[in-house]
Amino acid sequence: MEIGISTFVETTPDAHTGEVISHAQRLREVVEEIVLADQVGLDIFGVGEHHRKDYAASSPALVLAAAAPQTKRIRLTSAVTVLSSADPVRVFQDFATLDGISDGRAEIMAGRGSFIESFPLFGYDLDDYDELFDEKLELLLKIRESEKVTWKGGHRPAIRNLGVYPRPVQDPLPVWIGSGGNQESVVRAGLLGLPLVLAIIGGRPTQFAPLVQLYKKAAEHAGHDASKLPVASHSHGFIAESTDLAADLFFPSTQAAMNVLGRERGWGHYDRSSFDFARSFEGALYVGDPETVAKKIIHLRKKVGITRFMLHVPVGSMPHHHVMKAIELLGTEAAPIVREEIARWEAAGEPQD
Repeated sequence: MEIGISTFVETTPDAHTGEVISHAQRLREVVEEIVLADQVGLDIFGVGEHHRKDYAASSPALVLAAAAPQTKRIRLTSAVTVLSSADPVRVFQDFATLDGISDGRAEIMAGRGSFIESFPLFGYDLDDYDELFDEKLELLLKIRESEKVTWKGGHRPAIRNLGVYPRPVQDPLPVWIGSGGNQESVVRAGLLGLPLVLAIIGGRPTQFAPLVQLYKKAAEHAGHDASKLPVASHSHGFIAESTDLAADLFFPSTQAAMNVLGRERGWGHYDRSSFDFARSFEGALYVGDPETVAKKIIHLRKKVGITRFMLHVPVGSMPHHHVMKAIELLGTEAAPIVREEIARWEAAGEPQD
């Protein structure tokens, strides 16, 4: 079971003071967070790509590369790369570069993106949303399997026997498919034999179990060994010394961020009752003391079959020292509980999903 952190590097107004920190400051902070995650023994750190004022990371590979020389073992991934509006050649080059700097710890998490700001920014038509992703994923996978590439599509100039460099340390460079729970996307990942990441940020996480089974069936249908394909979750959460403290610290920024998105997308008002329901044992918020969060992660492994868990923190802007403490507690207290329980299952020969 791999355990780690994901972030969108938010620069939203502070829920208490209204202060907005600069993009530069938040970028420096997130590098510190990646370094700490490595020091406390976490397995993975993911940085999301956005192209709007309230998020600082438009180039995850650059952020991760800044942390790479200061870390030793933690894997470094986008979360996600909005592949539909990107050039797959440049995406591969950026992450192959990161892979070299980190000595083989880079990963790409490719997705269509739930935010659409990058499409007009880079000159793409939203009417081509699905077609763009399919075509660009095809090219990305072709680049990673061969140094010289010949390819033709409908939305990008053709490539005729050209080399793409640098080549990564890892062969192949890991490419995951990020999904918000769409059946088509999980089937695509399964048929291609690619690892799957599910954004489990609402409802009951156990409702994602049928999607995982669908993914595995698609993989088996295509001739892949489904037992060897990892499945990850990206889930909002926060850890503090006590569950009450974790909830009280995490709620204000989460409410502010969710209500901004809610106004943009037509969601209902996000209040404390919604938050408290979501942090119940069957809910999608992983908020509490280390033992509480660990038990929920173990439950997710048992009921859904997740093999990598990424705690998304913060949601909205939180004081840096609170985020650092949450990362520390996840690595030093919650993760060992999860790993010990899974080791016990393995020793006893118990089923793990």
